Amino acid sequence: MGDWLGDRLLGAAGNIIDGWAWLSGQASAAAVHRIVDTTRNRPHPWSSFADYTCWQGLTDRTFLARHLPPADVPCQPAPDAIRALFARPAGQAQISRKSTCLFPAFAQYLTDGFLRTVPGQVDRTSSNHEIDLCTLYGRTPLQTRALRLRSSAPGQLGRLKSQMIGLEEFSPFLFQPGTRDLSDPEFKDLDPPLVDENLPVDRRDTLFAVGGDRVNSTPFTAMMNTLFLREHNRIAHELETRNPGWDDDRVFQVARNIVIPVFIKIVVEHYINHITPMPFSLRADPSIAWKAAWNRPNWMTVEFSLLYRWHSLMPDSLSWPAGPATSAHTIPLVRFLQDNRPLLQVGLDAAFSGASMQPAGKIGALNTADALLHIEDRAVAQARTNRLATYNDYRVAFGMDRATRFDQITSNPTIAGILLSLYGDPDSVEFYPGLMAEDRVEDSPLPGLLLRMVAVDAFSQALTNPLLSEHVWNEDTFTPWGFALIGATSKLGDVLARNVPQRGGTPIEMTQASWRYTDTGA
Repeated sequence: MGDWLGDRLLGAAGNIIDGWAWLSGQASAAAVHRIVDTTRNRPHPWSSFADYTCWQGLTDRTFLARHLPPADVPCQPAPDAIRALFARPAGQAQISRKSTCLFPAFAQYLTDGFLRTVPGQVDRTSSNHEIDLCTLYGRTPLQTRALRLRSSAPGQLGRLKSQMIGLEEFSPFLFQPGTRDLSDPEFKDLDPPLVDENLPVDRRDTLFAVGGDRVNSTPFTAMMNTLFLREHNRIAHELETRNPGWDDDRVFQVARNIVIPVFIKIVVEHYINHITPMPFSLRADPSIAWKAAWNRPNWMTVEFSLLYRWHSLMPDSLSWPAGPATSAHTIPLVRFLQDNRPLLQVGLDAAFSGASMQPAGKIGALNTADALLHIEDRAVAQARTNRLATYNDYRVAFGMDRATRFDQITSNPTIAGILLSLYGDPDSVEFYPGLMAEDRVEDSPLPGLLLRMVAVDAFSQALTNPLLSEHVWNEDTFTPWGFALIGATSKLGDVLARNVPQRGGTPIEMTQASWRYTDTGA
């Protein structure tokens, strides 16, 4: 990322910049503009609708946009052969020195909200193309209605449906116990959860009724949604108390107005600051985008829906903390999927603490657990179906030199040898394998091209949210109390502390406490 920024500041300057509010804002704004201007701004001339520019391709957002036009890539090795590039050798997991498991937990929850390809139609999307917490609120008005309590009773205005299990608040269960019958008739309007049809009853009974079809995929994603469910209902209660005379609709809508920017603040100031190798912190300042040439309506791309396949972040097993009725234990990754019992057994604070204490894997080749290898197969197939250009073409599109030798992609001779055997020439390497084969950038958990592409889309699609726009970003939209709450939020731990009384002392962080700049093993 150093060459990407051109003149990356020395690490010693980071504390000085962060300690001076004006300078921090100026440095953050300059970095964001430089990052986003790495490549061409939206709107993109191409989409997955057609091989050429046309009106429907420029307007029909049920199709994915494209950074580059479709291309025929002649070298397409067999999927089984490509698996060798991704597969983690038994007992040889590469563990990150920078990231905790809170990083992949948040990354999955974030991207599941807007990276949505239609099953069986990988050129189509059901995305709203916004960071809108549809995982919590639903994608459509009907889904939002199904998830709302819609009560006029005092103390219940504006709330989302929930249940208490002991002293903990969770979403309602989707099914009646021991059946496939919905627990609420309105839940028929929700997207069915993407889980195994033959899921055992004891796991199916723990699936939550939520806005996103992937929220139930792991206890990590479920805990994220639970956190923001509690935050919404807490904010709704505060708004009702502070604004007597407001009805259920207004309390709900203003609470939603507040929670979405709270989430976006965390995206930039916790998540992106973990990813970036810069020694100073980036800020979620909406004004950065107000006059920017890149401030255009969001449109998710084919490439963006593929580059977020970070399966190698997940270790082979998860160290799960103790709960009131359970002792600390290890859960194999294959048993960590589609089962909310671990979360229910220990509660929200313990789950977040457990994720924050466990190192994640390293993103990249030779580090995908066996339980997730089949998803790598799908990623390669999806790229081919959408006729993505070569890895080298994307290097050029994002301001990098074309690789002419395999050692310019990776310094690992084993990975370079696999690429040579698969493709013969660096110019023939396909987009997704090349993306994951690269060396990681110093002080970042991400490889070079992947880092550039994530950063461009992250800033140009987070800071352009309608709630952050120039004439909306004010106390009238959020109330003075809500506006101050947004400003006071920077990390997931801020929200957790507001929603878990007497929480434990574990810092809720994506970055390991022992990590320091310049740690080349990030």
